[in-house]
Amino acid sequence: MDHRPHIIVVEDEPTQRQLLVGYLTKENFRVTGAEGGVALRRLVERELPHLVLLDINLPGEDGRALARWLREKSNRIGIIIVTVVGETADRVIGLESGADDYIPKPFEPRELLARVKSLLRRAAAIAPNLGSRVRMGRCVLDLEKKVLSDIGRHKEEILTASEFDLLKIFVENPNRPLNRDWLLEVTAHREMEGFDRSIDMRVARLRRKLEQDPNHPTAIRTVRGVGYMFVPPKD
Repeated sequence: MDHRPHIIVVEDEPTQRQLLVGYLTKENFRVTGAEGGVALRRLVERELPHLVLLDINLPGEDGRALARWLREKSNRIGIIIVTVVGETADRVIGLESGADDYIPKPFEPRELLARVKSLLRRAAAIAPNLGSRVRMGRCVLDLEKKVLSDIGRHKEEILTASEFDLLKIFVENPNRPLNRDWLLEVTAHREMEGFDRSIDMRVARLRRKLEQDPNHPTAIRTVRGVGYMFVPPKD
């Protein structure tokens, strides 16, 4: 059995599709090309891929609808949408449809490769035995239901979309210091409120919800000069 990560490239332009399939194959990925939604659905029903590189402007069923369908199939599939430079609305709508990242055309192959590897690392960081429920401080985060439950108080903590996104990033990168700017970048598509763009403010709110003592945090720790790190409980 081929254990290499499986990537599906969805691109209706044959030459571009073949170039991407060839390039990623040379980088030791198992890659399959699809010209549109029908071919993608057939491939996914046969085997869930690790990642889908999805052109957003496809004939018939466009990339946004396909991103929503993929996300409904599984939260574990990485989705990178491809848009033409300047199409900000398409990028935002694509991300809101469930995509994890986007890259504008034309792009450098090395940048695409870096995005692919980064997303695959984040997806692999969730230990399989944890399932969809992850312990964070005094709470449990349900990744499928997007709910944070306080174990001791037997109640659910209300999460905004941006707070859930941030917790999900922490869970996908346990015991790894994460840079503030990077955290802001990967969660910036959610709730761009004028005075709520600071990662520090979001972390402070989350600590009040999941730490035993928010003034002495153990779950989301500050890494001086870098940002923050999620430390799973040992028990």
